[in-house]
Amino acid sequence: MPQHAVQPFPVSEEYVKNPEIKPEDIAKFRQWVRTQPHLPDQHISGTAPNSSFRPSINVPRLRKDRQASGVGAELQSCSNLDLVLTYHCCDRSAEVAKQVLDLNLTLRTMSPIFAGRDVDDKGLERAYHIMLLSILPTRTPEGYAVFYQCLVDCDPKNFVFPDVMKAVMMTLDLYQVEQGTWPGLVIVLDMKGVQLAHLSRLEIQTLQHFMYYLQEAFLAKLKAIHYLNAPSFMDKLLMILKPFMKKQLMDMLHIHQPDSKAVDEVIPKAALPKEYGGQHKDINTWIEESWQKVRANREYFAAESERRVNEAKRPGRPRSVTDLFGGVEGSFKKLDID
Repeated sequence: MPQHAVQPFPVSEEYVKNPEIKPEDIAKFRQWVRTQPHLPDQHISGTAPNSSFRPSINVPRLRKDRQASGVGAELQSCSNLDLVLTYHCCDRSAEVAKQVLDLNLTLRTMSPIFAGRDVDDKGLERAYHIMLLSILPTRTPEGYAVFYQCLVDCDPKNFVFPDVMKAVMMTLDLYQVEQGTWPGLVIVLDMKGVQLAHLSRLEIQTLQHFMYYLQEAFLAKLKAIHYLNAPSFMDKLLMILKPFMKKQLMDMLHIHQPDSKAVDEVIPKAALPKEYGGQHKDINTWIEESWQKVRANREYFAAESERRVNEAKRPGRPRSVTDLFGGVEGSFKKLDID
């Protein structure tokens, strides 16, 4: 197995970590999944109908290789860890969990930010080298995981937003598989080096897809979003984001000016890169390790890209992109606010 290849967090340990979640809860959840013909527990295919996913890798060959090695085969359907993650983030509400799992997989099928997860893609490689994307090694005082992002290449021409968002989601997926459930997740975006020209590189459709997923179908309990080193044009960024944000998410935002000390009480600053005031690794080493971790999990991403819904088999009327992305109204998943 390649170095840095993740091992899924054992479900048996999830029951210890979260004793309020019982194996029989997940067994009942599994029984429901098996009654849904459109969900990937019922089918394995290279490309789901009505999907924007068009694999740029040899899916049949990778499928054959995985069947021979045993690696990744379980990822072609909803794993028990997927069900635990969903049940946990929905506060153990069985009915909400069913809807969130369905929506999570549907969004993964229809949104380009989850498509073409090929680690040989040059755009993806560039995205991983212009910025650091990582779960910090130290938790918040409450025990929440911290997802940290910062730019190292500040040239706006190298900031390709769809590739960046694809990298963000791939990174989060890997850490969730590796670490399992978190008591909560805090997102930290360090704005140091961000220029006004970066805002012109944002693509509204990609932004809308990401914001909808984050609020409605992300399999984690989001607790806060912190912007560090906020630039003078932070108000302009918020104007772009606001149409896609519900009040619950707006209330989670925390804006910190350069040299603000308030963030030290929330975020484990010692866990940041040395160049950003922390005591952890230098940022270039950290970035390269993050990229190698992604490359080492080629088979995971190939298998995950097959775990999609089949709209032709959905009971009732099939869903479309228009159905999903007409706005951010409506909610299955309740956002947590501290």
